[in-house]
Amino acid sequence: MKVLLIGDIVGKPGRRAVATVVPRLKRTEGVDWTIANAENAAGGSGVTPDIADELYATGVDVLTSGNHIWSKKEIFEVMNRDHRLLRPINYPNGVPGVGAWSYQLPTGPRIGVINVMGRVFMDVCECPFRTTTEAVERLRKETPIIFVDMHAEATSEKIAMSWYLDGRVTCVFGTHTHVQTADERILPGGTAHITDLGMTGPYDSVIGRRTDQILQRFLTHMPVKFEMADGNPQLHGAIVDVDPATGRAVSIRRVQERIT
Repeated sequence: MKVLLIGDIVGKPGRRAVATVVPRLKRTEGVDWTIANAENAAGGSGVTPDIADELYATGVDVLTSGNHIWSKKEIFEVMNRDHRLLRPINYPNGVPGVGAWSYQLPTGPRIGVINVMGRVFMDVCECPFRTTTEAVERLRKETPIIFVDMHAEATSEKIAMSWYLDGRVTCVFGTHTHVQTADERILPGGTAHITDLGMTGPYDSVIGRRTDQILQRFLTHMPVKFEMADGNPQLHGAIVDVDPATGRAVSIRRVQERIT
């Protein structure tokens, strides 16, 4: 089976790229399941109920998130009842939503997804390694196919998570930095790894924002409003081929798709 992973969707340009590319990849690549990080889908910060539904309608099956998931309060109630949208599992107990869940494919096995946030240069949360271990042990009772979105700033922390979970999950993929890395590989235990999927949004930008405004901030150190860019939308991510019987990754390939 093939699983499409989509890097951080940024604003309307990112959503347009998803709507254009996902149906095409399902048709041409035989993609069975799609996981996308949507924490920046609403104007560059957060996600709304309508935007979540918009992304599901394009063919995305599960949405992960990160530290910006709390930007739109109207999504909180949705997160409590619709577990297709995950928040990082290592936030304290009592916050809206869940950080791990398993889903039944229409014509295939169950698949587990875990969303976890790093702590290096990020908000202080529970230990990502310990909380992820607990979730993996629970999900492996339901399925050997488990994908982990490691939403983190530091490349070292993301790579460490992949080695920590090697042989216990199908894939660990990084999100948050909006820059795709060229280090996709299969670790010795059969776990696919990529440090960051990249950004799905306006490629002619500084991680999704207007270049002129970002440059003004760097050059003057004065407060500047960072608005969404819109040039050259692209979808960045990866496709993982999975052995459904064992949950081991067979291959992982980076994806960079432009829209016209």
